[in-house]
Amino acid sequence: MPKIIYSSQEKYLESFISKPDGLLGEMEMFAFENKIPILHRHAAEVLEQFIFLSRPNRVLEIGTAIGYSTIRIASLLKKKSMIDTIEKSDDNIPIAENYFERSGLNKKINLIKGDACQIMPSLKRKYDFIFLDADKEDYEKLFFYSLMLLKKRGVMFVDNLLWHGFVAAAKIPPKYKDSTNHIKEFNKLFLSNDALMSSIIPVGDGIGIGIKK
Repeated sequence: MPKIIYSSQEKYLESFISKPDGLLGEMEMFAFENKIPILHRHAAEVLEQFIFLSRPNRVLEIGTAIGYSTIRIASLLKKKSMIDTIEKSDDNIPIAENYFERSGLNKKINLIKGDACQIMPSLKRKYDFIFLDADKEDYEKLFFYSLMLLKKRGVMFVDNLLWHGFVAAAKIPPKYKDSTNHIKEFNKLFLSNDALMSSIIPVGDGIGIGIKK
């Protein structure tokens, strides 16, 4: 599998990050053991920095999974701020609900169950911050919905835009070809859209940062 950075640099960067204990550490282990994708630890740090810096009142997360990034976001929100998070997996929803309850942050978290492609057109609120981390084949459609829901000067944070390094690889394993093509097309759209000031940074699996003009 292609690498975004060499292992020596990755090991060096890892040396500065302390592994979380408690609930977050448990969630990381659960995700690893059950092969559930969650936000890379480096990317999670950048996400937290953007949340801390922007101090959003309303956050939308598209793709809850087990609630790992949801909890990291909610822990930094102001007292009356909220995060709406959308998840369609019947397997992931009860796991996330349990972690939300245990985190003590469930009053700041509104879990919306269902397909984001169907839910987002009916959402009425505008958001200060939108985190997109859903099925890759839906990224383009979810991007345009996100643009409509994002306030001016709001932040769009997108995960997996380097997709294990495959977006720049000469050879791609067959099972990743479709998803890689979706990401490559999305990246063109994300970086060329006039409504955003956008860039991709090589952290974690590749993070897209867009600020709505």
